[in-house]
Amino acid sequence: MKTLLKSLCLFSLLFTSLLYAQTITKSTFLVKGDCAMCKERIETTAKKTGAKTANWNADSQKLEIEFDSTKTSADTILKKIAEVGHDNEKYRASDDVYEKLASCCHYEREPSFLQKEISAQPSKGDNQFFVRGNCGSCKARIEKAATSAGADSATWDAETQIVTLNFNPSKTSSDLILQKIAEVGHDNEKYTARADIYDKLPGCCLYDRELPLGVKSDLVHHDEAPAPAPKKDFSQHADHFDKSIEEVRLIKLADATALSKKEASLTFNIGTKELLKAACCNLSESFETNATVDVSFTNAVTGTKQLKMLGLDQKYTALTKENLPSIRGLAAPYGLNLIPGRWIGGIQLTKGGSTVVNGYESITGQINTELLKAAENPETGVNIFADAYGRVETNITSTSNLNEHWNQSVLLHGNATLGKTDSNHDGFLDQPTGNQINATYLLNYNDLEHSGLGTHFGISFVKDQRFGGQTAFDKMIDRSQQSAYGVGIDLSRFEIWNKTGYMFKDKPYQSIGWMNQFTTHQQNSFFGQRNYWGNQNTFYSNLVFESIIGNTNNKFKTGASFLYDQYDEDYLTHNYKRTETVPGVFFEYTLTGLKYTLVAGARTDFHNLAGTQFTPRVNFKYDVTDKTILRLSAGRGFRTANIFAESQQYFGSNRQIEILGNGGKIYDLQPEIAWNYGASVQQEFKLFNRKASLVADFFRTDFQNQVLTDLDLSPQKIVFYNLEGKSFANSFQTQLDFTPAKNLEMRLAYKYYDVQADFLGGQREIPFMAKNRGFFNASYSTDKTDEGAFWNLDATFQLIGQQKLPNLNSNPLEYRLPEYSKSYSTLNAQISRNFNKSIRAYVGGENLLGYTQSNPIIDAQNPFGNYFDAGMVYAPIMGANVYFGLDFKF
Repeated sequence: MKTLLKSLCLFSLLFTSLLYAQTITKSTFLVKGDCAMCKERIETTAKKTGAKTANWNADSQKLEIEFDSTKTSADTILKKIAEVGHDNEKYRASDDVYEKLASCCHYEREPSFLQKEISAQPSKGDNQFFVRGNCGSCKARIEKAATSAGADSATWDAETQIVTLNFNPSKTSSDLILQKIAEVGHDNEKYTARADIYDKLPGCCLYDRELPLGVKSDLVHHDEAPAPAPKKDFSQHADHFDKSIEEVRLIKLADATALSKKEASLTFNIGTKELLKAACCNLSESFETNATVDVSFTNAVTGTKQLKMLGLDQKYTALTKENLPSIRGLAAPYGLNLIPGRWIGGIQLTKGGSTVVNGYESITGQINTELLKAAENPETGVNIFADAYGRVETNITSTSNLNEHWNQSVLLHGNATLGKTDSNHDGFLDQPTGNQINATYLLNYNDLEHSGLGTHFGISFVKDQRFGGQTAFDKMIDRSQQSAYGVGIDLSRFEIWNKTGYMFKDKPYQSIGWMNQFTTHQQNSFFGQRNYWGNQNTFYSNLVFESIIGNTNNKFKTGASFLYDQYDEDYLTHNYKRTETVPGVFFEYTLTGLKYTLVAGARTDFHNLAGTQFTPRVNFKYDVTDKTILRLSAGRGFRTANIFAESQQYFGSNRQIEILGNGGKIYDLQPEIAWNYGASVQQEFKLFNRKASLVADFFRTDFQNQVLTDLDLSPQKIVFYNLEGKSFANSFQTQLDFTPAKNLEMRLAYKYYDVQADFLGGQREIPFMAKNRGFFNASYSTDKTDEGAFWNLDATFQLIGQQKLPNLNSNPLEYRLPEYSKSYSTLNAQISRNFNKSIRAYVGGENLLGYTQSNPIIDAQNPFGNYFDAGMVYAPIMGANVYFGLDFKF
């Protein structure tokens, strides 16, 4: 209770101070000067002319100012600065005033700023911004985008590359308008358009993206008649949803992995270009070229892959789809296999505490998957894939516009694993056989320009069956009639969801969104003689209202959510049932300053089994310089453990499950509670005379309560109990992205983990977590031909250090494990050829170094004996694999 009251007081104080923070208009201009006297003169003049703050830098020759636009203007401030002797990008000081300056202040006046710093850029006034474009079609598109974002009028000039905006600052902002312009394909001085949106512009509109802003491309067609702006779907049109309401928005991404410079949190955007670097048959394989997420096999008979982030298991990361709860509860062990890779339009990966608007379960971060949506032109894609181990799959994706306001996506997937492989000759299949049928339909309505209404509807069904175990096991024969050890997993999942948003007329900063989802997930499975059946029905609803306090520098989100989970599980002869109902309320405030962004939020959830839970979270970003960004975060999360679903990697063994309850209402256990703290530095610089970036981050997770899975008390037991003592995870990562040569991209990363907990036998390292990991990725593409043809080569090398292994010392000598595993390395590579914009072929290899864990199954010859265990997996269990695929678009 004291902790709750303390947290409430701290949050109240923080919110009160932020609520009354001064709102400002911010701008940066070039001003000439030379010394400390110049700095004092420039800053003093700016403040006397009405600037609240002024900071001039002699090295960059940049002046950053904050001012109240109702009392003064940037034009007035710069004019006064010129009057005291300092040339700037809008006014030149008179010669006699300049000559009277102290000799140390006599800066070089020629060449002028426009010639020296901006090449041939024309000057511009207040509410004028550089926007790249070419022709009349560009003009129509830019101006319509500006007015849809709240501008009263907009005029773009192809010669000067300048758009002149007229708008009411209380209703919209230049930031929102320029973001909207970028979303329809036009780079500007604040935002860069997505590559896929730019590529779909008409040929006459493909401006030169390498020219300095304000310099006209040579491709201008002056005789081109203005064309109407292209149709856009709900996600592409709603600038307010895209920027502010994550719960209703369908986020737009760059093609490759990029660390967002705008977000207060440490958020990576993973686009289609990154996903195509690997086989990426499902979500679990979408992170093989990503250094942040660790992907590993967890069981030697089911072939299941799991993610880990910040040194902790996947269950502590919120996994969402369309910003709706997705892989959680009973879906935890196999849910990653149920989202096909070719369906993914993009992934947003946030490290550390995420927004409170999305719920309370995120502890180490959030991974959100966006499905493919309709673009400007209809497109149908077909993918065919096969590998050397007998896995085949087909994907069909079709996106189209039904009329001016409606568009749809049809996503189909089917796969089968036909090959029976036993590469180490232990009598067990290296991966299960089986098949999956998967279908999703998306329907979107967009009339935000007129009625302010947009809605997104989705429905999905998947059926997945897998069979593994000994090669002699026959799934067609009843288990009681055969002596072979078998594994069978039968999954079915149905989802239906809707997200509806309304933008208030003449208030593009204000909106309301409501999302609802119903999910039913069922698993029927057996592991030898061990049976498990589970069913989960979930209803989720979230209502979000967003607006501003004074102006767009002060934004807030508030709303209410409701989560209903009904669980019914049979394990062996025991039945476990429970119903969780969780109404909640939340508030989140965003303060944007000249060089900082602060997002502070809190939610209170009234859990019928876990009690009232208070969840505060704070993310802070500070731009130390234009190239250096500091981020800090802190937050609380809680969750209810699903011990059977989350521990199925150990079901392929003869360990007996034991629960040491303490009177809790969920498996006789208490809910898990943890705090996460993080800090990161993002630095951009030049390397090989090209842009490079270095990111270093540190996160710590402290559990106040944790459900521990103890594998050390006995090799014949899995024991669950609540933590009594300390449990923590320290995670450090540094990552360097650079381009040593044209079209060659490289990424180097190193990760260090220290993850320990107080088990019943004392403090120990968490098993199967390597302390040290190295990562290297290189990607090279040839130049595109006029037909869109090019080659791409990609390779990823990973070094995985020693891992703590469970204690099996009470077993006979031949069934024991060493205290630590060996270090090992893996290499994945792929080469692809785009023959044109419609046809692509690729061939690749996984685990090309061929390292496999020796004897991944303990006592494989006696699967019904006391020592059999297929859950002690720390390395690949399959050797080198080669795959081939074809993509067609039409």
